[in-house]
Amino acid sequence: MINESPLTAKFRRAFTLTPDERQALDAIRIRIVAIGANQDLVREGDQPSRCIMVLAGLASTSKIIGDGKRQVTAYHVPGDMPDLLSLHLDLLDSDVRTVSACSVGFIDHSAIRLLCERYPRLAANLWRTTLVDASIFREWVVNVGKRQALGRVAHLLCEIMLRMDDAGLAFDQSCAFAVTQADLGEATGLSAVHINRTLKALREKQLSSLVNGQLTIHDWEGLAILAEFRHDYLHSARTKRRVEPLSMH
Repeated sequence: MINESPLTAKFRRAFTLTPDERQALDAIRIRIVAIGANQDLVREGDQPSRCIMVLAGLASTSKIIGDGKRQVTAYHVPGDMPDLLSLHLDLLDSDVRTVSACSVGFIDHSAIRLLCERYPRLAANLWRTTLVDASIFREWVVNVGKRQALGRVAHLLCEIMLRMDDAGLAFDQSCAFAVTQADLGEATGLSAVHINRTLKALREKQLSSLVNGQLTIHDWEGLAILAEFRHDYLHSARTKRRVEPLSMH
């Protein structure tokens, strides 16, 4: 919509806004910044006074262990607010960084707190957002901890496709997913060599392909069955409407 703020668009995708809610959201100042790939947005131990909103591109949450190895614990697509927990927690316990070049918005904590005080429905939706993030994190723990490499990567690709579709950024089973094989290794606990073999196997099975930062799923049902993928943990009505006609089990 013309002159609609990114924050307004995020809430509008969740439910119908009242005129007062829309006006309040549009009035919030968002400082928009273009940031290159592989840049820290906030770091573990920071005490931010503002929240991040991903507007374009791909970001991640991650932690680094003593030997310098990084474990990605979440990917963030446009519309996500990866450090929303900083509204209530004193210290960040992980890094948030860009994966691809991104456009991000910075929103002062004070503005979000005032919004939540005045508009309970908006506060409830932000609370729900953190619960969905936790649900996705639990699924990631299971995925990395228990699935074999092929199913593990397939599960991640299914998730990204549905989340990008939920953001209105997937078309004909294809979406941007500008990650390197090393990036995927950090998200799945696999080596870059193992990722290369796994992506090749998925391509040879004609299930999916990841070429030049573009993910395409050629056989949704086949990929989902391989991954034992159930979309319920995403808690998205849009995703449910999209997936049910595919007769997933």
